[in-house]
Amino acid sequence: MTRPPTATSTATNLPRPRRLRFDRHEWAGSFGDIGTDLPLIVGMILAVGLDSASVFIVFGALQILTGFVYGLPMPMQPLKAMAVLVITQKIAGPVLFGAGLSIGIVMLVLSLTGALSWLARVIPLCAVRGVQFGLGLSLASLALKTYLPSAGIPGYALAAVGFAILIALWGSHRYPAGLFVIAIGIVYAVAFKLDWGTIGAGIGFTLPQVHQPTLRDMATGFVVLALPQIPLSLSNSIIATKQTIHDLFPARETSVRRIGLTYSVANLIAPFLSGIPVCHGCGGLAGHYTLGARTGGSVVIYGSMYVAIGLFLSGAFAEVVKVFPQPILGVVLLFEALTLLLFIRDQAASRRHLFIALLVGLLAFAVPQGYVVGLLVGVALYYISNRFPLLDGADRSGMR
Repeated sequence: MTRPPTATSTATNLPRPRRLRFDRHEWAGSFGDIGTDLPLIVGMILAVGLDSASVFIVFGALQILTGFVYGLPMPMQPLKAMAVLVITQKIAGPVLFGAGLSIGIVMLVLSLTGALSWLARVIPLCAVRGVQFGLGLSLASLALKTYLPSAGIPGYALAAVGFAILIALWGSHRYPAGLFVIAIGIVYAVAFKLDWGTIGAGIGFTLPQVHQPTLRDMATGFVVLALPQIPLSLSNSIIATKQTIHDLFPARETSVRRIGLTYSVANLIAPFLSGIPVCHGCGGLAGHYTLGARTGGSVVIYGSMYVAIGLFLSGAFAEVVKVFPQPILGVVLLFEALTLLLFIRDQAASRRHLFIALLVGLLAFAVPQGYVVGLLVGVALYYISNRFPLLDGADRSGMR
């Protein structure tokens, strides 16, 4: 006689969640990080004359690789601190590539020695929530102050339509809101912005340029670009990303060591193909998730778009990127920011931890090198207040 299934056997027989899907939700979620990525990529290309084909192809290929490795909407993003320095100070491309290789080596060492795992253990959850909150404030500020006003009154009208669509279709499984918002932006660009003659003239086939970083470029890049980037990468790209995966995909845990290794490998490859340095990021993960992504299929789709532009349309890239109007990117960025800001809710159980999280967030948002400053202040306050309580009230949020 057949025995009834036990709880264990039933759980074992449950289908495992699919690592890759390419349905309408993944298509909608695939554009969740474009609001931060595209402006930084275009800004670096224009500021120092990087080869657009190489940048787009390598960036897209790394997105695709990450989608297959993690089976999650795990993003690859330009290294933000490096990107800002390159754009504002016009730092040469070879130095940027040297910086990417040097930070890849540093992250490899930190991952293999266990230093990243140690940091993840000693940094409290309230400090990580503060980093997420600070990034949310930064993204919201960027959306409201730069992207939404960028096209004047027509841009505000376009953003209002996009915002209304996201609110009206929020949570809809049949009609993913993100897909309709991006479609509205594309229709607007096709009708009012694109020069089809320029696009037609720019069609061709281009491969990435091979580059050999020198020791001098690596040393200069490490001092000028990698050192300012490392604190942000440790807090946002590694530790906060690991926490965000736990928040959004609790059944799909990963380790900071694994995140550090894929971060490292990407930057050990990209410089040799003239690709920009990249990282993971909790903001991008939240952005993809917010618009509907649940598997690695979203970043495979997203990366394929960049690869296609680089291979076939790099001659007209400045025109092609107009397909995504900045007001629409601002709306997407605003909802990405909201997802990050709301993570702080679980610190409300402890006034002490909520205070630390808010302080870390405000420091990250408001002061130079704010992510490392905020993180250090938050960790110090946490351990000091454990020994000498700063605020009354039960502390129930604890460590991660």
